[in-house]
Amino acid sequence: MRRTAARLLTGAAFAAATAAGLAAPVQAAAASKSGSLEVYPSTAVPGGQVTVNTAACGDPGAAAGDAGAVGAGPFTLAPSSHDGQAIGQFQVPPSAQPGTYEIVAQCAADGRRIAGDLVVVLSSVREQVYPRGSVKTGVGGALGPDPVQTAAGVTALAVAAAGGTWLLHRRARGDGI
Repeated sequence: MRRTAARLLTGAAFAAATAAGLAAPVQAAAASKSGSLEVYPSTAVPGGQVTVNTAACGDPGAAAGDAGAVGAGPFTLAPSSHDGQAIGQFQVPPSAQPGTYEIVAQCAADGRRIAGDLVVVLSSVREQVYPRGSVKTGVGGALGPDPVQTAAGVTALAVAAAGGTWLLHRRARGDGI
């Protein structure tokens, strides 16, 4: 009897897991059908070109876009070569200030409103900073910008070499140290 109950519970758990696994792609497809406005690149600089696309409008996929929040004004999304996709472009005005802006579009067929975010930044590429000068590790080292320190290091090495040679010479002669 226990074995039968265990089989029933295992079968029910397996059926629930299978149903949940099959429902997830259906829910994901429904979510992508409701869609959103995809903004490429999602981060742009003033004066940059931005492409917007969506699959939310279905066929024929036409929509009216509005980038008025960033100051670019209206633009159109036309059907693209991808099935059910609408695509449009606008230019971020050179006077745009850094921040996050909502870009919206309204589907021509059903009037559905969809939105996406655009982040405006002042610089799109981080400039590479190259090191210059010498490493400050003390007296000596590579030739740096300060010739006085270099001369002092060379002099200290020469004095140490001469003193060591003199002491070894006295010891070899038997004069004692």
